[in-house]
Amino acid sequence: MSQHTSQGPVALLRRHQTPVILIMVILALAGLSLLPNSSTLSMTLIEMMIRIVVVVGMYIFIGNSGVVSFGHIGFMCIGAYGAAWASADPMFKQIMLSGLPEVLRDHQYSFVVAAGFGVILAAFVALIFGGAILRLAGISYSIATFAFLIIVNSVYSNWESVTGGLSSITGIPSVVGLWTSAGFASAAILVAYLFQVSRYGLMLKASREDDVAARAIGVKVVRMRFVSFVLSAAVVGAGGALYAHFLGILTVDPFYLQLSFLTIAMLVVGGISSLSGAVLGVVVVSVVIEGLRIGERGDGPVSLPVGSQELGLGLLMALVLVFRPLGLSNGKEAKIVKHDQ
Repeated sequence: MSQHTSQGPVALLRRHQTPVILIMVILALAGLSLLPNSSTLSMTLIEMMIRIVVVVGMYIFIGNSGVVSFGHIGFMCIGAYGAAWASADPMFKQIMLSGLPEVLRDHQYSFVVAAGFGVILAAFVALIFGGAILRLAGISYSIATFAFLIIVNSVYSNWESVTGGLSSITGIPSVVGLWTSAGFASAAILVAYLFQVSRYGLMLKASREDDVAARAIGVKVVRMRFVSFVLSAAVVGAGGALYAHFLGILTVDPFYLQLSFLTIAMLVVGGISSLSGAVLGVVVVSVVIEGLRIGERGDGPVSLPVGSQELGLGLLMALVLVFRPLGLSNGKEAKIVKHDQ
């Protein structure tokens, strides 16, 4: 009896080793900031951690359902602006964002409250939008999500009394550091893993593999997609809140086509059908982009022309799709030992 009890935690760890491994990777990356003269590296790592939150959030829906969404960066925008509305300097909001409700315009809330508001706002919009489009299938759904991204960008670019239009929102507390972002990245990984091994996640994966067979055995495909869509939007919204409180200044420009392409590329490169692939894709693509960025600035051993980042990312995606169609992770989760050993 005692032997069985003592082996219980070990067996549990073997069974659920994937999130443990991924979180250890996150903490190891964050530990690089302890190296001497690592201030520039720390900024790069914070960006990477925020991207992990966003891409893992996208994976919750795209990876488990197999349905590609081009509009998730819209939820990042919604989460970022929601958090900024709650935490920005009230004097700025009273002058520049006069259309905000009084509870937001005249008060300044903590980062935790602001981030929570951004997450809830993104999830609420997903609740409305998801109910309208999740019955679509294939290319129709993908086009609808792209239309959503366009709508969000247009609204936030022109609703000047609430979003500031094309102007910047300033006075946002820059409170997100490396360990805060690493904590959120770890939490996002844990949420994504718990969902994918849950009853809802397993049924959604069944519909990904064979939609007709899943429906035949009673899986409510639309309902499962709806649950994952809202949860996915909430996690992506958290990434937006982190982004706003990392920079301390916010404009609508970053939340559009370039970032959409970048995050989808990270999913594809790492492996769209595994959580480990989502994390791996962010790390690999971030390293490649940073290397090309250094080359464009002329700070490295090789001087590269402007636009090398986009060209290099496109080439990386093409090579992965040709030689590794399931991504660098090959669609598998990170494991050290087999849990049945």
